[in-house]
Amino acid sequence: MDLLSTLSGSLMETFLPAGWDLAKIDACVGDDPATITSRQPWWHEAFEPVPCNTLGDFDTMLGHEIAVTIAEARKEGHALAMILPVGPMGMYRWAVYFLKEWGISCDHVHGFNMDEWSDSEGNTLPSDHPSAFENAMSDAFYGPLGELTVPTQQRHFASRDALPNFGEQISEIRAGGGKLTVLFGIGRVCHIAFWEPQFAAEYDSLDDWKADTHRIGARLHPLTIEQNAVTSFKSRTTRVPAFANTIGPGLFLGADKIIGGADGTFSRGMMWQGLSLWMTLRHEPTPWIPSTFMPTQPGRLFFLEELAGPLEPECN
Repeated sequence: MDLLSTLSGSLMETFLPAGWDLAKIDACVGDDPATITSRQPWWHEAFEPVPCNTLGDFDTMLGHEIAVTIAEARKEGHALAMILPVGPMGMYRWAVYFLKEWGISCDHVHGFNMDEWSDSEGNTLPSDHPSAFENAMSDAFYGPLGELTVPTQQRHFASRDALPNFGEQISEIRAGGGKLTVLFGIGRVCHIAFWEPQFAAEYDSLDDWKADTHRIGARLHPLTIEQNAVTSFKSRTTRVPAFANTIGPGLFLGADKIIGGADGTFSRGMMWQGLSLWMTLRHEPTPWIPSTFMPTQPGRLFFLEELAGPLEPECN
């Protein structure tokens, strides 16, 4: 007895994204956790999943990858556009540490926050609000860098007025010889940024879906809201906005390099991201599971080994 055998007539029947084949999704999960890194035919030849033993390892290794990417761009003499997430977050402390140790100025970096909480009209929180992603980035990355930080005019946040310009701004940077690196986490429903799976139903073709650069006041899936209630709002669902401004596939699928992170574990064996990680790495690309397109790009996805499982029941 499981969800597949009891789905009919349940509240879950219309809750999950309509395009999800639950049997196929469940088959993505391997019995042997070590097989999660087995290469799939659709992966980019330069894509690499990187297991991390502990959260400390994860934060350090991911932060090092960010710092190296920034340092290499400086050494090569070109601008670097970076699409940045708020979640995961622990890696920013280590990125700052390495950049300051190496004395690397970030005045060649252009930061673009991939999303921000909003209302249905795209209005966002004040920049200093505790829940605002702009505030989170200032505290975790831009502020601690001190004199080496990204210039204020090169920090871009996903407001209603600013987000529609991201595509053109990034194109101009690349036209001038710059490169684009996309940092990302993976949502419970396998979103990238706040680009949700149910959006797939609104497009006539895969090309149309891939071309869309952003959405203002995007309606969030209930699982996204509850994921954030648990991970960022101390379980207080009533504090989580139901909408967000977000970049789309037209930006997060155009990277010269990707740097991903999956650290969604709690304590006592509990987790929220194990299935999402397996889906990302094992399900063939589909707009109904946005994260499945990330392995088709060059770069690395760092993940906590614990997320690989085995994903078997354990009463906590």
